Amino acid sequence: MAWQIKAESNIDLVKQLHDFGAVKSELVMKVMKETDRKFYNHIPNPYIDQSEPIGNEESIPAPHMHAYALENLYEFVKPDSKILDIGAGSGYLTACFARLIETKAAECNTIPTGMVISIEHKPELVKLAIENINDDDPNFIREGRIKIIEADAKKGCMEYAPYDVIHVGAAAPEMPTDIIRQLKVDGRMLCPVSVKGGTQQMEQYDRINFKDVIRRVLTNVVYVPIKELA
Repeated sequence: MAWQIKAESNIDLVKQLHDFGAVKSELVMKVMKETDRKFYNHIPNPYIDQSEPIGNEESIPAPHMHAYALENLYEFVKPDSKILDIGAGSGYLTACFARLIETKAAECNTIPTGMVISIEHKPELVKLAIENINDDDPNFIREGRIKIIEADAKKGCMEYAPYDVIHVGAAAPEMPTDIIRQLKVDGRMLCPVSVKGGTQQMEQYDRINFKDVIRRVLTNVVYVPIKELA
């Protein structure tokens, strides 16, 4: 990035992300302010805009990348949405998605009935994500609004499909057609994809009907490769 953000609190971190243009919408700002990174990034100062290792050869992405994903997906979230988050990792973005559902429900003066399905292929990270989310807000998992499942990331999760929103937090080796099939009509999916030359690009998929999906390349990115269940 062209800037280095270092804050003393989660609220200040999100404010700086907004000042630099990474956070644009009031809704994303609200959700990120309510989801304190200290529960998900266990280092002395978790409020720095950089990725950090979380163990098991995985890392928590930099805050600006979480903001990027949320900004691209929040308009597709509804009070009753089903969201698939592939690669639970620390659990941070999964919690943000759950709060998006809550916030959309509050805007509509209704009860949130949606849920976030987050899959992770490493049992150690399943345990970590559950612990982190419970430290943040135990109601998410206790009330069934978040489910963390150990599963093959390359296959998605057909059990709860179709989804209004799908976020893939690791790079697919090619267009992930098996996962795209799980996207609901009028839904959006965000996924980093490896391309020739060893680079990766963030790709956006919008399903316009049962047969057709519009693909759009957004930007170059760097993600760990998507992995199968061991």
